[in-house]
Amino acid sequence: MPGAKTPKTPKTPRPPAPKPDRYAWIALANTTAAIFMAALDGSIVIIALPAIFRGIHLDPLGPGNITYLLWMIMGYRLVQAVLVVNLGRLGDMFGRVRMYNQGFVVFTVASILLSFDPFQGSGGALWLIGWRFLQAIGGAMLMANSAAILTDAFPPERRGFALGTNQIAALAGMFIGLVAGGLLAAWDWRAVFWINLPVGVFGTLWAYLRLRDNGERHRGKIDWWGNITFALGLGAVLVGITYGIQPYHGSSMGWQSPVVLGELIGGVALLLVFVVIESKVAEPMFRLSLFKIREFTAGNIAGLLVSIARGGIQFMLIIWLQGIWLPLHGYNYDQTPLWAGIFLLPMTAGFLVSGPVSGILSDRFGSRGIATAGMAVFALSFVGLMLLPVNFPYWAFATFVALNGIGSGMFASPNSSSIMGSVPPRDRGSASGMRATFQNSGTAVSIGVVFTLMIAGLSRSLPSTLSDGLIRLGVPASAAHEVASLPPVSSLFASVLGVNPIEHLLGPGLLAKLPASSQAELTGRTFFPSLLQVPFHSGLIIVFAVSAGLSVLAGLASLLRGKRQVPASPKVDESRLESGVSRG
Repeated sequence: MPGAKTPKTPKTPRPPAPKPDRYAWIALANTTAAIFMAALDGSIVIIALPAIFRGIHLDPLGPGNITYLLWMIMGYRLVQAVLVVNLGRLGDMFGRVRMYNQGFVVFTVASILLSFDPFQGSGGALWLIGWRFLQAIGGAMLMANSAAILTDAFPPERRGFALGTNQIAALAGMFIGLVAGGLLAAWDWRAVFWINLPVGVFGTLWAYLRLRDNGERHRGKIDWWGNITFALGLGAVLVGITYGIQPYHGSSMGWQSPVVLGELIGGVALLLVFVVIESKVAEPMFRLSLFKIREFTAGNIAGLLVSIARGGIQFMLIIWLQGIWLPLHGYNYDQTPLWAGIFLLPMTAGFLVSGPVSGILSDRFGSRGIATAGMAVFALSFVGLMLLPVNFPYWAFATFVALNGIGSGMFASPNSSSIMGSVPPRDRGSASGMRATFQNSGTAVSIGVVFTLMIAGLSRSLPSTLSDGLIRLGVPASAAHEVASLPPVSSLFASVLGVNPIEHLLGPGLLAKLPASSQAELTGRTFFPSLLQVPFHSGLIIVFAVSAGLSVLAGLASLLRGKRQVPASPKVDESRLESGVSRG
């Protein structure tokens, strides 16, 4: 009839998302424990370094010993960054669970060997560095394949939650390691490696008995030239960065060293050769065609920027607390490593709360908005930290580091889900390895960038400030100028190690010649922190400003991933790889 209204067709209710089966939860529990353990070991050693070096009777700040210190910190991440793509590709070829299980075994065996260091001095340090390399290989095998195992096990609608839980376990492990390292090292430095044994042994048996390969396996040829050029190229760049922040021929840093320049230039050249090789070979290690997928490319670029913004900040916050704030508030230097970890717990709490929640929300609403909002919060936290005075009220510091953790957690889960959900099932191992490579490489680069900025800032003002302060307390001018001319990196690492740098640099012989009042002030808790406040704060502002800018760029990259992503079937995923058309 004319004018009659057409009845509205009722909307078809959206079918409920399929629930993960029991195996999916087993995979999530096992991989989360493994990733937490691998990440914990990357940071637990940082806080335990004072006890470790005392245990092997080696002065880490002695001439030439900074090299051992840096390799203890950087070697683990360097090996993981170089190998994780290769191991993810091998997982695609020979089975992700098989590679993952072998990683558990390697990691556990290396932990046992680390705890039985039979040597002292430099020999003991080399033993630890060498077996840390093996431990990093095991950790890389776990990291390269865990995300792919979860993506295979969980339905697309629940991957965000699963991958988010896994990713937050990694981030939480980094910061919980700071507290655990302080507690365990107070008992016995070997305990920082013993802690891996229960998880390693139980996790290995559990993984061998219960995990299974659900993903596609495509045997093929190993891309030997790609593997060689990638490992040598990225390894040379990261080694160059490691040595670039060490003193060189009277200079505070080594960026002008011919060896460092050769490593950086040669490494970049090899990586360019690697890209050419990967574009030519039939079965590449690094599938460049995956970068045709917009979510994959945008997610990895954003993840790299976040890793650069976040990686070295951990050290700056530790130095800020251990070298300045805690001594000024009555904590002895030997207590500062443990308390620095405790006072950074709000950041860990932010990770633990926002990570799983953002993963669940990204399953329902998509990744782009939540990840981008996370970067806004992340950038805001750096702005807040820039505005704090060096001797801050703790509630303000706790608020901003908690925001930092919340923003990082909001980003990590949706970003991982977006990357892993965008690639075909056959390439999930490679994609997981590529994602981890960007993350680990970004962290290593970040440490180099942050220390370079901080050392450059300290080099301008710390020597004169330190020299004037020493002369004021009766230290002879020649000795004061000699101490003040030492590389600032020694002072920074002294803070990381919970050592009073003035007492260490002057030595007991010179201190004994000074008046008792001067000795008390120089070896007390406030002299060096008071001198360091102004130069250190200038460097902090630069570091936080750079991190805030990188966070904004990461947010913009996150926006480029496209509209809300609707989980696609494997068939659709394969067609997207060929066409390079982005979802949404």
